[in-house]
Amino acid sequence: MSIKNIRLKVYNMTCTSCEKSVERTLKRLVGVFNVKANYNEQCVEIEYDSELCSLKDIKKSIHSVGYSTEKSSNLGIAGVLIVVLTIIFIGNSTGGFDMNNMLKGATYFVLFVVGVLTSIHCVGMCGGIMISQSLSNESTNKFQAIKPALLYNIGRVISYSILGGIIGALGSILSLSIKTQAALQIFAGLFMIIMGFNMAGFGLFRRLQIRLPWNFCSLKNKPKTPLIIGILNGLMPCGPLQTMQLYALGTGSAAKGAISMFIFALGTVPLMLIFGTVSGLLSRGYTKKILKFSGVLVIVLGLIMGNRGLSLAGVNVDETIISPLTGNNESLAASSNSTKAVLNDEIQVVNITADGNGYTPNVIYVKKDVPVKWIIDGKQINSCNNVIIVPALNIKKQLDNGENIIEFTPKDKDINFSCWMGMITGVIRVVDNLDSVDTSKPDPSAPPTGGGNCCSFMSGGNSTNEQ
Repeated sequence: MSIKNIRLKVYNMTCTSCEKSVERTLKRLVGVFNVKANYNEQCVEIEYDSELCSLKDIKKSIHSVGYSTEKSSNLGIAGVLIVVLTIIFIGNSTGGFDMNNMLKGATYFVLFVVGVLTSIHCVGMCGGIMISQSLSNESTNKFQAIKPALLYNIGRVISYSILGGIIGALGSILSLSIKTQAALQIFAGLFMIIMGFNMAGFGLFRRLQIRLPWNFCSLKNKPKTPLIIGILNGLMPCGPLQTMQLYALGTGSAAKGAISMFIFALGTVPLMLIFGTVSGLLSRGYTKKILKFSGVLVIVLGLIMGNRGLSLAGVNVDETIISPLTGNNESLAASSNSTKAVLNDEIQVVNITADGNGYTPNVIYVKKDVPVKWIIDGKQINSCNNVIIVPALNIKKQLDNGENIIEFTPKDKDINFSCWMGMITGVIRVVDNLDSVDTSKPDPSAPPTGGGNCCSFMSGGNSTNEQ
């Protein structure tokens, strides 16, 4: 017997559950006594008998589950980022691509796509559980062969949806305060960005992980309970799943949280269902490449979520910075529009419209220290523009069809406003002399108008009361 202790670098681990995956595969080797994987350090410590197991066998085993013992270049994922940004830039220049409105109007689709891409990770982490469930019963026909995998995935969808509802309900309690709602979305955005970088293979935030004290991938299989195992899968310490749970938290609603997680779960079903009935469908190396692309998408969603939170906090990110991300296909000058208040005795009156285009005009000029009567004409109220938020004035007002009035007295600073999700934004400019304002000239620093469909995936809006 020749006992050796070695420490190998293991690359492409994307979350703490990868540790268990590496440890399981190595412990199956004859001659391996102890294994300890470390996600933070991207390494594994192994005690083995070199007469029974070779270093080559160990590396081969690690490679078989989709990880690498040789450092791979980040040039590939950087290339994906460059291609995505190039497409967006070309779209901005030609007017042929509007990523912002695409995301606003198709958020259900985006969540489904995230689920599809994340299902690669599901296969890698807990594919073994589902395979064992799928093989637990002898099948006499095709339906019997697919039934265990189908029940397992139904359990996952149920679990994800229930958790989304619970987490969303918690978000609704916490989001009674505008500042709390903004903080939640900013936090969720930051977490999504961190997880996206980790999923994409970058090590910038590897040490920032949420680690639960158990791992449901280690549950022993119970052949007759694939549905229960699928339900328990929702409690697994999985990075992408935790990311989506924080997304559900940011919705601030039990219904919206449940729907978001339900759509995400549906996206994970097709590949998981196929994998449960046909083993060996994808190579491990290929799944890691797809997971890296999924990480890029999560980063983009995190940036968008964080920007929403900043809008709710009354912070307008410079549109010259954010427009390349959102993909607005109009120039800033052309997309912004403005109006100014009309002085009437001792008050000033300003009118805007809430419709399918958001809030128009979305740049308002008012005179300092003169009471304002802000009239919002609700021509087309939908689930996004139905609540307007003015953080600096602590105003959160439900809009109805017809005339809606907000009254306030402006001081020195400009005042930002947005819809309740932070997707449609605007600004109230406070000036000393309205006569000096020429609204025919566009304001290059103004936020672009936003489509009213930004929250179409969350039908029903947000139930709030006036001020």
